[in-house]
Amino acid sequence: MDQPEVLLIGGRAGVGKSTVGWEVSARLRDAEVAHAVIEGDFMGYVHPAPDGDPHRAGITERNLRAVWGNFAELGYRRLVYTNTVSVLAESASLFERAMGSDVRIFRVLLTATDDTTARRLKGRELGSELEREMANSVYKARLLDERVPADTVRVATDDRTVMDIAHEVVAATGWLRTG
Repeated sequence: MDQPEVLLIGGRAGVGKSTVGWEVSARLRDAEVAHAVIEGDFMGYVHPAPDGDPHRAGITERNLRAVWGNFAELGYRRLVYTNTVSVLAESASLFERAMGSDVRIFRVLLTATDDTTARRLKGRELGSELEREMANSVYKARLLDERVPADTVRVATDDRTVMDIAHEVVAATGWLRTG
């Protein structure tokens, strides 16, 4: 397979993107499917934002291009990428510039209720960011619900095991097909 492919796992804070992304990786590893994983939040995590770029898009793209270039040089063609808004249509150009114009994109939006995400965030955010994360999570849930492309696969995470969710996410790619 020469065409690069990327599985974008998006969703609000507290929905389980990172956890599901790592479980997807475990499933792929067990099936001996070559792939790389990038936690997209870390691609642009700097302060202050460089060159007046409040969304840090420029540094994110530079880092993604560099990291993916290293993976591609070693022969990898599949990427699992987790980031809240990566599933939005406008993100496609970022992946085309970083991975090549022929990149095949799979979008999965993880969803959960406000109560579920609030419970998860309270268990995870032990510092000063809890209130900000909770408010941002509600805002991003509405934004994503309204703006994801129609071909995005939506996967509910409420009251489900991470293994069950990852199974559904991997199925959206066809990466585990045999024959």
